[in-house]
Amino acid sequence: MKTFLLVAVGIAALAGSACSKAPDCTTEMLTKKAQDITAALQEAITKDPAKAADLTAKVQAVTTKYQGATTAEEACKAYDELTAAIKA
Repeated sequence: MKTFLLVAVGIAALAGSACSKAPDCTTEMLTKKAQDITAALQEAITKDPAKAADLTAKVQAVTTKYQGATTAEEACKAYDELTAAIKA
């Protein structure tokens, strides 16, 4: 559970860093993607706690990649990569 909270904080930081709106990615889309990622991550860790470290590493890699994201579109791309990493 501690790992899940750390990952969730990383995801929230990513969302906070993308403050500009882009036409293809709205604030509502970002909110939905964040909720979907949180649910998928929680489900994955609950289903197989042994994968928590691997998932944390994947999430951190994507979060680091998009750490300087300043647009909503960049944040949407990051969320899409996070979703793919979690579900892989």
